[in-house]
Formats: sequence, structure tokens, C-alpha cells
Amino acid sequence: MKDKRNRINDKRNKWKKGSTAAIAALLLALPAAQGGNVLAAESSTSTASTPTVPALMASAPTAPTSSTQTAAAPALAASEQKSPAAAQNAAQAKAKEMAQALMDNYGVTGVQYAIRDSGEIVLSGGLTLDDSGSKQEIDRNSMFGIGSVSKMYVTASAMMLADSGKIDIDRPLTDYIPDFRMADERYKMITTRMLMNHSAGLYGSHYKNSMLLGDNDAQNYEQLLNNLSVQQLKSDPGEYSVYANDGFQLLELLVERVSGMSYSDFLDRNFSKPLSLSYTKTPMNEFDRAQLEPIHFPGIEQALPPENANILGTGGLYATAEELTKVSELLSGKHPELLSKASAEAMLQPEYRKGVWVPDTKNVFGYGLGWDSVDLDPFGDYGIRAATKGGDTIMYHSALITLPDDDISIAFLTSGGSSIFNTTAATNVLLEYLKQSGRISKILPEANFEKPVKQDMPKKMNDYEGLYGTVGETRRISFKEGKISMPVLMSGMIPEQNYIYTGNNEFTSEDGRTVLGFDEQTNGHTYMRIRSHIEIPGIGQARMAFYEAQKLEDNPLDEATAAAWSKRDGRTYYAVDEKINSLFYLAPSFLTKKIAFEKEGGYANGTKIESADRAVNAVEIPVMNGRDAFDLEFSRQDGIEYLQADGRTYISEDAVTPLYTGRMSKITIPASGSVRWFKIPASAAGRTLKVDLPQDAGFVVYKADGTLVNLSAASGSNTAILPEDGLVVFGGQAGDVLKVRLEKVMKK
Repeated sequence: MKDKRNRINDKRNKWKKGSTAAIAALLLALPAAQGGNVLAAESSTSTASTPTVPALMASAPTAPTSSTQTAAAPALAASEQKSPAAAQNAAQAKAKEMAQALMDNYGVTGVQYAIRDSGEIVLSGGLTLDDSGSKQEIDRNSMFGIGSVSKMYVTASAMMLADSGKIDIDRPLTDYIPDFRMADERYKMITTRMLMNHSAGLYGSHYKNSMLLGDNDAQNYEQLLNNLSVQQLKSDPGEYSVYANDGFQLLELLVERVSGMSYSDFLDRNFSKPLSLSYTKTPMNEFDRAQLEPIHFPGIEQALPPENANILGTGGLYATAEELTKVSELLSGKHPELLSKASAEAMLQPEYRKGVWVPDTKNVFGYGLGWDSVDLDPFGDYGIRAATKGGDTIMYHSALITLPDDDISIAFLTSGGSSIFNTTAATNVLLEYLKQSGRISKILPEANFEKPVKQDMPKKMNDYEGLYGTVGETRRISFKEGKISMPVLMSGMIPEQNYIYTGNNEFTSEDGRTVLGFDEQTNGHTYMRIRSHIEIPGIGQARMAFYEAQKLEDNPLDEATAAAWSKRDGRTYYAVDEKINSLFYLAPSFLTKKIAFEKEGGYANGTKIESADRAVNAVEIPVMNGRDAFDLEFSRQDGIEYLQADGRTYISEDAVTPLYTGRMSKITIPASGSVRWFKIPASAAGRTLKVDLPQDAGFVVYKADGTLVNLSAASGSNTAILPEDGLVVFGGQAGDVLKVRLEKVMKK
């Protein structure tokens, strides 16, 4: 029986590198370009390591160069067009190929897809794993979390209110949410439009207690205004667009305030009922949770409890692929009785071009209102307008692509994986459908690459050397003999390699796929720019352009301030107010902050040090890498140092004591937090931990490298064998008492 379970888990957990690969695509958006990416150079001051995508992402093969075609491919003559059945069969074959590749190589355990053409479903299918771990056809009504694709619903909801004259999207947000306040007077300039196009200047996201197992606690949403009231803006509203989840939380609140109904009820009245959506729900709705596609995580034998993303406007909806394509019709202006054509078209405009942005035009990023891109590459090469929205919770991932002028859309949903994978897969399936149905004559070949030829680097390039920062880290950049050595970028999708000067103020990677340059932008900042053909083996290519980092000015510190931060350098702080059933416990790096002090520059973890106990966000980076910024604020109570950051409270590692190694003990949850962290001493290693848990209490055990041993809220087990030098977290309600027993492992 044990051997059978192991075989099942082997099939379910085909991870190429590390158990945290399942959540490398975290945080409700196109994931890999978020802050925390590694910069180049000499001495690292980065935070704790970020989970990486499967290792094969960093080993794509190279081939001789050929220029990428950009001319639009002509449509087939009528005599050459294939039958609808042939088009559907070809697209189905391509979709199955993509689904197989994702499940075999990228940790995906369920795939569902659908294409809608002129109001009709022309393709629907997918794969899932049965109880034996074998692939089976998926139920078309299986529901998936759609993550940030939910942003399209709240954006459309706000535009519906604009259609009815209840709001003006260019009026101040305070007209509709008068109790919205921030610790920065510029907040009065924020408009509804700025929330929808990511240009409000918000730090980004508050995630505390937002992603819970089997729990629809709405405290994250309920505390939104309080959290924002003590926060600064990182830029002038409207200056540039950078991904910001909190803006869509505010949109949800606006919809509720103006409509006078809960957001879930608003969706039911304005989406589900008129469009006959039976499987589009929020965590607040009552429905059969068994309808949700199961989610799995390496090391946990059974499916996890339902994942609830309790940030509805940002990323909390569930749907099916077929129903998502029906909503796509509304977003394309095909249901003017619900959303006017003018509003749908306004959502499709290139809002990102209004502010500071990368100069590149071929990209998967290009914000409209809600949309991640309103000119998705490579569809422009065919003369086709395409818009897309990707979504990532921790366990679910989604992609929606619409061709608004052609009335065609595709939805591609997975359990496990990444929205980047889904968008790339969906693109290739849709191109196959377009070719076989006669919309395009052929599919243009993917670009090939060869090693770059080194050019003499002009001395003026040395002006770009110096200290650079992104959210979470700083690094010094220098050029040596016309080269820059860069570690992995984009969570492992761009491998570690040298970049060689190739002219035009740019450096090209050894594999030829990625170009690195420097831009002096209109806002006075200098940015490191990345342009890359990302290779996803077995899936395809994705062209991306973004700013990796911002050049920083040195920030001299006085002796006392430098001493205070030097003492913290390398010290880890642990979150104490995250509920024990949070999915963030699947990897401890999401709930810890390791301080990295850049003494020479006067920065720590990408923040600019202002005093011995305070540092503030230092970067203003458009596109993605400036998202989810934070300040660092330290305080002390009863001899213990605490850190306030990103809406959470963290406790110093000095206060994380060894677990009591006697046979029985009690752990009491304090009123000041939700959890208590303990180190596993050598004398406890190998012993069996058993915990009597009050209702809603639980515990987590990690190995020394952060690998999950047991998350009781996910596994349902109250026992674990303790690893050497690991960590234990106990959590519950304030005042809960957890009875702990340590037993020796019985020898066989």
C-alpha cells in the first residue's frame, strides 16, 4: 500500500527543482517579474532566496540565429480554408500537447481550456489526475481559482457604474470612498482610472491572511483602509504604471459603496444571472466545494483543503474555462446591455503609454484598464489585436486571451504551474486555431539565437556602474572587460550567465536570448532594462521587456545608525500575525525577512535607511519590478525587537527559542499574535511530535532548508517527525493552549 502511495505522489509531484516550485508563481499576477528578482554583480545583499521555477527553465537549447518575422501573415484564400471540424481537431491536438507538457514537466496536476468563437464553444477539454495519479479527461464544469483574472470583473463592474452615471472614473476616489486616507497628501489625486491602470502610486499589496485553506475570513479586505491610512505613496499618482493589487481591493470597495450591495451579490446580479454563469463564484458564496479542481503540494499525500483567496477584487474568483470565455465576450463589448461598447473599448486602450515605460513594443506587458496587455505579442505580427490577463493564486493559475475585433477568446486554467506558462500555451493553441480556421496563413517561426559577438565598450558606459536596487534588494553593478556577470533572473527563466557588450549601449547574454541596457528616463531615474525571449521548453517562447532595477544614489549614514543596522545584518525576522491555516506557510520564505544591510550605500533590502529604526522604499520602477514595495520599521518591547513591514508584524530570531524537549509541554498563543516560532534543537531531532489541537489551531514543521515537513491545516495530521535544525510554528486563537508531546521514534 505504501509503495502504491509513493507511485501516486511521484506522478503528482514531477517537480524539477525543490518543493517550493509550486509557489514560484505567487502573488496574483504575471509572476516571475516581481520584486525579489536577483540583480547582477559583485557582492550580493539580497533577501532570503526566492523559490524558483523548474530547473529545466534555465537550460533551454540554443540554435543558429534567424531573424524573427514581423510582417502580418495573410489570411488564407477561401479555397484553402479548412473545415471548422479540422480547425477544432488541430487546436485540440495542440491543446492536449500543451496540457501533457505542463503536467509532465511543470508540476501541474489539472488543466482546463476552452475557445469561444462568435459566441460558440469550439474547443473544450483538459486533463486531471485521478486517485491513482493517472491522467484523465477533466470535467468541463470543474472550477479553478482564476487569480488576477478576477481584476477584469471588478474593472468591468466599475465601468458598469460609470455607464450608469454613478461614478466618473477620472474623479478623485475620495468622492466615492470619503474615508479613504493615506499618510501622503497625494492620495487625494488618485482616481478610479489610476486604480485600473496600476498608476495610483500605491506600494502594491497587503497579503496578510488573504490566502487561507478552507477559510473565507475577510479580515484582509476589512483592514484595507486601516493599512493604507498609515502608508505613503511611492510615486506621484499617474506618473507610471506598476502592478498594484491593493488598487483592485479599493475598486471592490468602491463597487460596494456605490452599488449598496456586497461585491459577491453585485457579481451575481450583473454577471452570473444575465450571462447564465453557473460555476462563477467567490469564496463568500455557498456552493459545493467538491466542484473545485483539487490542489496538491509535494510532500502532502492527499489533496489540500479548498484554497480561498479572500481578496475578491484582486484575485478571489473561481470559474471554468468555458464561463471565462463567456465573460470575455462582455469584456470585448459583445454585451452592451451589461457593459457599453465604449467602456469595453476604453478598457482596451494602451494606458501604460501615458507614463514612464520601457521603449520596447513587443511584450507580454502593456496595461489597459484591468488588462495585463492590450497589444499582446506575437499577435501584432499577424495584424491581430489581442488582449490578455493572467492570474496566479498560490495553487491556481490562469490565462485569458481575447481577440476583440475577431470575437474569439481562449481561457487556459491550471492547478499548479504559472500564468506565464498558461499564457504561452494559450497563445500557441490559439495560433493553431487561427491557422486552421483560415484567419492566418501560417504560424511564424520562433526566433533562434547564437552567441553574441563582442564589441568595444565606450568609456561612457562606465557612468552606469554603481548601486542598483529593486524591491527587496540592492546590488553593485560593474563592468569588467566589457562584460556583466548576471545571476538568474525572472525566477530562473533567464539563466545565470555573462552579458557581453554588443554595441548600441547594450549587452547581450551568452545564449543570445536576453539583451540588457540602461535607460535614463523622464522621471530623472536611470534603469537597467531587460529584453528577453523567454524559452519555456515544450511550451514555447514569450517576449518580455521590463525594468530590472533602478540606479540609486549613495545614502551616507552616521556612525550610530550604521551600527544599528550592522547589528541586524543577516538576522531573520519571523511573521507572528499570519493565521496558521494560511497557504503562505507552504514555504517559510514568504513569512520571513532576512535583513541585508548595504553599508556603503546606506540601504537595506532595497529600502533607503532614514534612521536607526526606519528605512523606506527606495525604488520607483515601472512595469513589474517595482511592485509590492515595503518600508522597514523596528521597535522593541520587553527586550524583544519587532519589525513592521508590508502590513505584518515580525519578531527577531533572537526571540525564537528552542522547543522544550521534555516529553510533554504546553504552548499558549499570546494575545499579541497568531503564532509562535521555535527552533528544533539537536536533542529533539528524530523524535515524533504529537499535538492536541484546539479548534482552528495548528502547526507547521520545516527542515533546515525550509522544505515543508507538515502543515497540519493542509494534511490533517497532528504528528510529524522533527528534523535536525528545523523550525516549528504553532498557531491558533489568542489564549489557545496546544498540548505538545515528544515521543521517540520506535525502531523497527
